[in-house]
Amino acid sequence: MSRRAVITGVGVIAPGGVGREAFWQLLADGRTATRRITLFDPSKFRSQVAAEADFDPIAAGLTPRQVRRMDRAAQFAVVSAREAVADSGIDLAALPPERLTVAIGSAVGCTMGLEEEYVVLSDSGRKWLVDHEYGTPHLYGYMVPSTLATEVAWEVGAEGPVALISTGCTSGLDSLGHAVQLIEEGSADVAVAGATDAPLSPITSACFDAIKATTPRNDDPEHASRPFDGTRDGFVLAEGAAVMVVEERQAALDRGARIYAEITGFAGRSNAYHMTGLKPDGREMAEAITVALDRSKLDPTAVDYINAHGSGTKQNDRHETAAFKRSLGGHAYDVPVSSIKSMVGHSLGAIGSIEVAACALALDRQVVPPTANLHTPDPLCDLDYVPLHAREHRMDAVLSVGSGFGGFQTAMLLARPGSAAAAAGRDTP
Repeated sequence: MSRRAVITGVGVIAPGGVGREAFWQLLADGRTATRRITLFDPSKFRSQVAAEADFDPIAAGLTPRQVRRMDRAAQFAVVSAREAVADSGIDLAALPPERLTVAIGSAVGCTMGLEEEYVVLSDSGRKWLVDHEYGTPHLYGYMVPSTLATEVAWEVGAEGPVALISTGCTSGLDSLGHAVQLIEEGSADVAVAGATDAPLSPITSACFDAIKATTPRNDDPEHASRPFDGTRDGFVLAEGAAVMVVEERQAALDRGARIYAEITGFAGRSNAYHMTGLKPDGREMAEAITVALDRSKLDPTAVDYINAHGSGTKQNDRHETAAFKRSLGGHAYDVPVSSIKSMVGHSLGAIGSIEVAACALALDRQVVPPTANLHTPDPLCDLDYVPLHAREHRMDAVLSVGSGFGGFQTAMLLARPGSAAAAAGRDTP
């Protein structure tokens, strides 16, 4: 019997709602969590809006020592991991620790901690030669992104493979894909996997301002994120995390676990083309989708919903629209597609896991999240993007895709437990 991977626990920290249920309610209501930046003074930047998480680490259960030691991104990861483990009902103490793995994705690591320390060490940039004695003793940890995965491993007692996956904006999908591969090959039985990023700092805003990737729609933050809309003018930066418990399917069934979804296929490609640019034909993303479908042993017509990358930039939205048509053929016009970035923004490496969490919950509730703020469709984006309102919809198989700077393209297929789509990829029932 082949080993398969299923999601049994979900933990989320997202703009507009801390916790899995608050996150889902935001999506189901079609509400947006974008606003003027409050974490720092954004007045000198071109783009002054973001999707911030209303997160209190002490209220979330972290100790003052943990708060002092961890960057905000690590705090997100640990709290999300706690929620996921609790949701799964798994007794990790009864599991051999070497059979427990951790895979955490992040695009920009401990950005906030690093910038805050630089400001102190340089006296707000006035001193070129900095005095290290003013730095926090935890500064080294901020410099090493793997500390994000380490903190989660310490939290859950994992002694199996522990990895930090950093592939830009596909990190959250790729970390889950890595965890699935470890389970399928027999290197682990349970994974605590997902992604986190807390990039809302002046240095990040300056970087995206320089390439004009983020929206300048500062006078209307709530409607600033407009994927697939003809009036879109850039993405909305965000923060957040999602961590999931991923288990070997039979073991999960044996313990009577609630299964949200089975991860049936995963594939990645690179366009080897440009750091930020995308080819309009969407060929590389289409190839990733096709391989993920092949590994799932599913026909393109089996896809019931697509969770798009949908960043809200013209080149991305048109690129992936072309990819859907290329990989799914005529079925691309029949399947609902939506972007939750319209509501929770683009949290860089974290968003892929946040979107997979949304897909798992969508399968569980049989509801497709909407694309908020979609009032004036781009004529070149002519698919069913579920504008404005969530939609009840029968779903057995869901496709989630990601596209990242550097040319990364990732696709993942999730199937409803017990469905024909879930059974298709198994050697035995």
